[in-house]
Amino acid sequence: MEYKRLDNGFSIPALGLGTWLLGGGIEADYSKDEKNINAIKEAIKLGYLHIDTAESYGCGHTEELVGLAIKDFNRPDLFITTKVTDIHLRYNKLINSAKASLKRLQTDYIDLYFIHAPNPDIPIKETMEAMDYLVEQKIVKFIGVSNFTVEALKEAKEAQKHSDNKIVANQIEYNLLTRNKGRYGNNHSMESATIPYCQENDIIIIAERPLERGILLKPHPVMDKLAEKYNKTKAQIALNWLISKENIATTPMSTNVEHLKENLGAIGWNLSNEDMKLLDETNFERLIS
Repeated sequence: MEYKRLDNGFSIPALGLGTWLLGGGIEADYSKDEKNINAIKEAIKLGYLHIDTAESYGCGHTEELVGLAIKDFNRPDLFITTKVTDIHLRYNKLINSAKASLKRLQTDYIDLYFIHAPNPDIPIKETMEAMDYLVEQKIVKFIGVSNFTVEALKEAKEAQKHSDNKIVANQIEYNLLTRNKGRYGNNHSMESATIPYCQENDIIIIAERPLERGILLKPHPVMDKLAEKYNKTKAQIALNWLISKENIATTPMSTNVEHLKENLGAIGWNLSNEDMKLLDETNFERLIS
């Protein structure tokens, strides 16, 4: 597995497993528990050591499924990330949320703990103090944020100016189709502002929705041409475009073993500079027209 690394010693697998919709969306769904647990186990066996989840996924049930799936594996080999929802960013609520996630995940620590989204009604200084506490108590190893614009990142950075526990990652929408306008929330200017800022400030980008829910797998002349040229699938081209960029990792979601294997085919090779530029400059909006 390829890794993205920072000078402070932080490193994260470039390709991870997303878990949104495993075990439910905004509510828990127990109907496919066995299938979902087995899918996570199979992913780990294939080499997906980075598992991404959140307390809000399936109203906490997704974390429970991840916990059941990972208990038979060597925990230090895994990189588990989860997120605290934006309504739990008060000091005590955040700490309690992290401890509840630990219980559901059946683990003693979280490798990377994200603030799922900024909350303008809660002072970021209070939130970051709680995150510092979690690191100091060895409940989490590293701090991350999600859906943060440059403005939100700068505010968080100012709140952290006296802390050694700096933000190491920002999870945002980003893929060949979704460049500067997110398809939900307040995500904007990702490619033109947020990503350059993060790259300049030692913050790794975790690109979510890397295949845009399958839209990028539709017929498209540029993708079709590159898939043939490299003897790769369109999913592999789209994922390689992401992880070939400086300090960008990604977490596609799948419970299908063949798709999991296919996605792993995005690592171990690189698009040429010419083809990276071609994809950078191609407009994929026609796929949703």
